[in-house]
Amino acid sequence: MIEDIRCPICGSKTTIPTSKKGPNIGGQFHVCTRYPECKGKVAVESQNGNIVQAADFSERTYTSMAIQASGLVKRYSEEVLAVDGVDLNIEANTVYALLGPNGAGKTTTILILTTLLQPTSGSASVVGLDVVRKASDVRRRIGVTFQEMILDVELTGRQVLDYHGRFYGMKKAQRKAKISELLALVELEEAANRRVSTYSGGMKRRLELARGLMTEPEVLFLDEPTLGLDPQNRASIWDYLRNLKEQRGLTLLLTTHYMDEAEHLADRVGIIDQGHIVVEGTPRELIEQMGSDSIRIAGQGDGEKFIEEVRSLSFVQTVTTGDDLIQIGIDSGNKRLPEIVSVANNCGFVIEDISVTKPSLSDVFLKYTGRQLRDK
Repeated sequence: MIEDIRCPICGSKTTIPTSKKGPNIGGQFHVCTRYPECKGKVAVESQNGNIVQAADFSERTYTSMAIQASGLVKRYSEEVLAVDGVDLNIEANTVYALLGPNGAGKTTTILILTTLLQPTSGSASVVGLDVVRKASDVRRRIGVTFQEMILDVELTGRQVLDYHGRFYGMKKAQRKAKISELLALVELEEAANRRVSTYSGGMKRRLELARGLMTEPEVLFLDEPTLGLDPQNRASIWDYLRNLKEQRGLTLLLTTHYMDEAEHLADRVGIIDQGHIVVEGTPRELIEQMGSDSIRIAGQGDGEKFIEEVRSLSFVQTVTTGDDLIQIGIDSGNKRLPEIVSVANNCGFVIEDISVTKPSLSDVFLKYTGRQLRDK
């Protein structure tokens, strides 16, 4: 770790354990600890921990996009088109949540971006490196945790991390220091020398997260990082992920089936369906599209006529349907509820269940996919 580097813009002392190889820079490339408020950057060359040269590269142009994809297509056969023209531009030091029904193309997209699957056409890059032509370089700059936990349960937690570091060519002293740091981060220090077979589900997830961070990645891919965990363990994982972004400057791309997870963690959300991105934006932007309140209705009768009449009302902002639910976005739910019920009665539509809620990301998902986000 290099000490006593000062930001060339704000003068803040910069001691950053993670480093990046900047394009055409040569030494280690650091951003200011106050990033993104301060855009200071410095390239450093050192020998035995002593600074040999520290140059100001604050004005040097470099890509701010950690992940990019253009017209990404993956066809498994004439009948199976998994990804159909996906475009992505994900800025560095952000959390991006990719949401979609099962079979929508989420996992295929991540497999391409992590170099585990080649696209049929289109292009993609991670930290400016093409995922096909520079696959080996990409793998050295990313961390990945998959939906299915892949751990050797006969090893101890410490051994899992150590073997992973060896696989990536890390020196013994470097591995030892990194393992201690990560075990503390995910609160597994006391269990480090126990076999993984004795770990709970939450402990295994935390160990996988630590393994993904072992090589100091710039981008971390997380496929369903809290799947199957209880609320307490989910909250702990959320804390770790926030820390990675805010204190370590990582970029995170995650897929999740939990809408509250995406709302709490993501800076931006993309909803993918039938192989392409159907909508993208911040969680707040997407939710605000749904209106101030949301009325959810289930019932029987002439639903088409009811929906047609509801859409003609001046105070109705959106109407979506799916999974036998009619969802109406309006300006004031409690005030407008009697009018909606009156329209249903006049159309011969029998309401069996009705509720008024504030719109959420789940409502956005239903609007754009016609399906609630759940396993099928």
